[in-house]
Amino acid sequence: MADHQRIHPSVDVEAPPTAPPVAPHPPSTLEKGTAIQRSSSQLQPRAVPVIPAMPPKNRSCCCKCICWTVSLIVLLLIIIGATIGILYLVFKPKLPNYSIDSLRISDLRLNFDMTLYAKFGVKITANNPNKKIGIYYEKGGRLSVWYTNTQLCQGSLPNFYQGHQNKTVLNVALTGQTESGNTLMRALQDQQQTGRIPLDLKVDAPVAIKLGRLKLRKVRILGGCMLVVDSLTSNNLISIKASNCKFRMKL
Repeated sequence: MADHQRIHPSVDVEAPPTAPPVAPHPPSTLEKGTAIQRSSSQLQPRAVPVIPAMPPKNRSCCCKCICWTVSLIVLLLIIIGATIGILYLVFKPKLPNYSIDSLRISDLRLNFDMTLYAKFGVKITANNPNKKIGIYYEKGGRLSVWYTNTQLCQGSLPNFYQGHQNKTVLNVALTGQTESGNTLMRALQDQQQTGRIPLDLKVDAPVAIKLGRLKLRKVRILGGCMLVVDSLTSNNLISIKASNCKFRMKL
């Protein structure tokens, strides 16, 4: 009787089914790697910001050397310019001038080999207008006579010293022998019929300037005179109808 009257718990049909407990599954390899990476990243020290290194001292030294060099060059140029300016104001340099006083033809003829032989004599006055500057005319000075880009003759200028405000008369002998003399002689004779023969006298004179007791380095006086003469008759004094001289100094 007792067994038949035992009460059993009733089942609630409307209650939602209870899910069976899920057993925890072991972590996958990816999860393990992620966990290990996280743990290792946590254990690693934080990155310290890198401070840029200072520029090497060699570059700084080079910049200083360049600046000093440029400064010294500029200072030297200023000193040179000031010195030249002072010398110019003290000595007041002027370029010497020259004039052609006379021209004589000693010989002008054709040789047997059809070359033209010429022998001229030129009288030149060299004027030094400077009050405090002397001029040394060194060896190697040349004077030449040209006709239409053809050199007829040439000669050497004498070497001498010209003092302050001095005028010196130079007598220069010139000789020369030119190829194609027959053609050149015919052109000179045709030009002589007009009574106006253009000649070009070119000067190349090495000189040294003297400032007080100081003798400067050698320079060159270059230039010439464009002449117009009436004839080229030998052994006669030639009349110079026009003369235009220009000279310059070359350092």
